[in-house]
Amino acid sequence: MPGPSDNPVLVPILGDQLTRDLASIRGRTKDDTVILMMEVWDEATYVRHHKQKIALIFSAMRHFAEELRDAGWTVDYITLDDEDNAGSFTGEVARAIEQHSPRLVSVVEAGEWRVREAMDQWADKLACEIEILRDDRFICSQAEFDEWAGDRKELRMEFFYREMRRKTGLLVDNDGKPEGGEWNYDSENRKPPKEGLSAPERPKFDPDDITQEVIDLVEDRFGDHFGSLETFPWPVTRAEAEEAADAFFAERIECFGPYQDAMVAGEDDLFHSMLSTSINLGLLDPLELCRRAEKAYQDGKAPLNSVEGFIRQIIGWREYVRGFYWHQMPHLQKANALNAQRGLPDFYWTGETDMACLADCIRTTRDNAHAHHIQRLMVLGNFALLAGIDPREVQDWYLVVYADAYEWVELPNVAAMILYADGGKLASKPYAASGNYINKMSNYCADCTYSPNKKTGEGACPFNPLYWHFMDRHRERLEKNPRIGRIYSTWDRMDDDRRQAYLDSADTFLDSLTPAPSGWASAD
Repeated sequence: MPGPSDNPVLVPILGDQLTRDLASIRGRTKDDTVILMMEVWDEATYVRHHKQKIALIFSAMRHFAEELRDAGWTVDYITLDDEDNAGSFTGEVARAIEQHSPRLVSVVEAGEWRVREAMDQWADKLACEIEILRDDRFICSQAEFDEWAGDRKELRMEFFYREMRRKTGLLVDNDGKPEGGEWNYDSENRKPPKEGLSAPERPKFDPDDITQEVIDLVEDRFGDHFGSLETFPWPVTRAEAEEAADAFFAERIECFGPYQDAMVAGEDDLFHSMLSTSINLGLLDPLELCRRAEKAYQDGKAPLNSVEGFIRQIIGWREYVRGFYWHQMPHLQKANALNAQRGLPDFYWTGETDMACLADCIRTTRDNAHAHHIQRLMVLGNFALLAGIDPREVQDWYLVVYADAYEWVELPNVAAMILYADGGKLASKPYAASGNYINKMSNYCADCTYSPNKKTGEGACPFNPLYWHFMDRHRERLEKNPRIGRIYSTWDRMDDDRRQAYLDSADTFLDSLTPAPSGWASAD
């Protein structure tokens, strides 16, 4: 097969752009294009990523490169072990320009701030014309989001979501009204887990030779990173990702809605789609998945509350946090409206805690590089919020440990949604909860050392005194919030001794926490 022409177009593809419908490929001819794919140290090590996360991205990249080659494209693929590896995207693009003498470098914009900042400097640093294209895999362009945001003091996802429903036509009738008469069926999606609740096992994929080679590389080069590679079940090709999607729509979407907030010890997946890694890599088209969900409802194979909830997570929340990220950067990285200063406790890494809920959520995070959204928000995140953990440390932890975590999606969720560090631009209130919420929505408390029914003193669930400690220390900021202000009436009705007991119990527990060693997230 003939190679590319002299002075071809060089098309760098990043590790989360693994689709043949990418804007930089679309319309190109195979005899006039060199595709550049790069495993670079900067990306593998800017934080100490979970072993499965590194293995997933590298394996998916290598499989995608093979897919492109099989389709007739010329692919210049740089492995991490390449002795001439420049260690950065900029360095590798410079090396490829020297090798291939392209007339143009055409690249789709990066999803993360630091990478896009580096890209913006290519025109000055590299001896070639540079073309940076909009990532049109997202339904909402950044210009559209910024226009929607306008001068709003609060950027509520619900109102943005309705605009995306109208734009896509998903679950909207010919008159522009929502299917079933409501835009949001979240109130029907909060069932606590019934005894013995379990779900069909999702497809899990045995590593092939390419994946096993990557696993060996990760164990060799990143063996001291967080997480386990004893199992590696993730889809790494579009075909595998589609198989995973098929199984979700056939076996789990019916119960996805009602039980999406439920937590069951040892049931790591429940009815969740487990497709976020494939979507964020580019292996699956998010709008295509939403169309499939809508079709399942139309065919009577899935209830409206499940389908609407699934669609809302994608065209609502996913699109929204991406727009919010770019709208709020770079100051969102340093936001700390509640002045939280405590270091991350070491049990976030070891899992060694008597709190059964935290122990199980950290276990599934370590073993699977995954925990579902309520585990992330209302257990791991809720604890960090109540305990006043430094937002930067919490952000780094979430970025490290989850296979679907890229900064554009992780940072808004953690800084703004979980920690209220942006002061309420994203969330209308802090998502703070006592042990009662966890007891209602999980079976964790049944075998826990602590009791959710005990409020203070020895044996009390730490979430109970921490909740009131949090409310008390942030009263000045939160008391006027209409969604939680009445909580202070309850606090004020308590006698002085009871209030002090809550505060003393919280202080005693907080003083018992052992901070994680310094530098735990750094690759240095």
